[in-house]
Amino acid sequence: MGYLEIVQCYNLYIVTEVNLAHQVEPLHNRIQRLEMLLEVGRNLSALLDLQPLLQHIIDTACDLTHCQEASILLHDKEENDLYFVAAPWFKQDKMRDLRVPLKDSIAGKVFTSGKPMVAQNAKTDERIYRDVDEQTGFETRSLMAVPMQFKGQTSGVLTAVNKESGNFTEDDRFVLENLASQAAIAIQNASQMKATEKAYQDLADLDRMKMDFIAITSHELRTPLGLILGHATFLREMVDESLIEQIEVIVESALRLKEIVEDISKVNSQQMGEARVHWQSVEANSLIQETAASLADLAEEHHVQIHADLSIVSLNFLGDDEKLKLALSHIIRNAIVFNQSGGLVTLRTFIQDNQVHFEIADTGIGIAEHDQKLIFERFFQVENHMTRYRGGMGLGLSVAKSMVEMHGGQVKVESELGKGSTFSICIPILEEPPA
Repeated sequence: MGYLEIVQCYNLYIVTEVNLAHQVEPLHNRIQRLEMLLEVGRNLSALLDLQPLLQHIIDTACDLTHCQEASILLHDKEENDLYFVAAPWFKQDKMRDLRVPLKDSIAGKVFTSGKPMVAQNAKTDERIYRDVDEQTGFETRSLMAVPMQFKGQTSGVLTAVNKESGNFTEDDRFVLENLASQAAIAIQNASQMKATEKAYQDLADLDRMKMDFIAITSHELRTPLGLILGHATFLREMVDESLIEQIEVIVESALRLKEIVEDISKVNSQQMGEARVHWQSVEANSLIQETAASLADLAEEHHVQIHADLSIVSLNFLGDDEKLKLALSHIIRNAIVFNQSGGLVTLRTFIQDNQVHFEIADTGIGIAEHDQKLIFERFFQVENHMTRYRGGMGLGLSVAKSMVEMHGGQVKVESELGKGSTFSICIPILEEPPA
């Protein structure tokens, strides 16, 4: 039963009591009971640690039912029995290792049936499991037990032992069932929190393993790649003309692999916090023009035209020239490669909201809306026959995002399938380098 349900019961209970002319217990005592139940409900959302809340629940159970002590037992699925998770403080050590069978015990029968049970005279009741008394030096004279249920599933049992005077009543059962419900919710919340924490830890471990693998792999690939490039370049100067084309394939492939390794290394360094920005004065128009010029051959190969619509004024700002060129290069490269023959890539620069903006628009294949939030993730590639044949490992945009974020900036994209994409890089204008 949740907190709001207890409030509803509270209101209904008061109305009912007022209309009962033959009430056995003073009305203010019953109101006090419900106020204490409400307090448990408030503690359920306030206390983050499970054990203090469970102890508060059994203390409240003792106070409201006027019994000598109370306890909470949970089900052990592997052993298929019950064990104590909350008990009176003075006997917790003794009860921590005690187990209660599902057979031959009231608590076990309550757990399996999902219904409350009471033993008003425990001395002659064969359902009482005597081993607990023997191990703790205690005598059970009377006992009431109710199931702890959450969404129809029973997780344990709440017991109240030794009513101080008279017999356990329906009011006692009402109190215990409400407290048992609160205990079940608390245990479920704790279980879900533990599972969530474990999932986060597993993800953190997996991410660390992935980053370690990337770092080791990129490091180990550099040496053989250097040897391949060195020997291939040497052979290119010595072999017969008929073999030059084959040597060029080796050199170009090795260079492409070297570029991939460098991209992996840069993203990994940025995420590990090892990369540093070398702040200097950068001019936006020159930066984007130089980057576009370095990709002129690629644009010609794909029959794509690059048009620069740059600011007529000089846009100077603080940044790392090399890292921003790398970011722009990857985005412009994609704008060329994922374009169509005869397509256009338009470059713009401007200042807005104290930020330098670089805008790269293309007339290419576009990106589906559900993929637009994923394209900046490492190794993500759009699952589409139109993109697969263009190659790549899905690292370019991840590298671009990392380089821009090191400047405190953002990369944004607007796109529509079949109508092209527009990528925007926004870099804050700083008066001086960050400390």
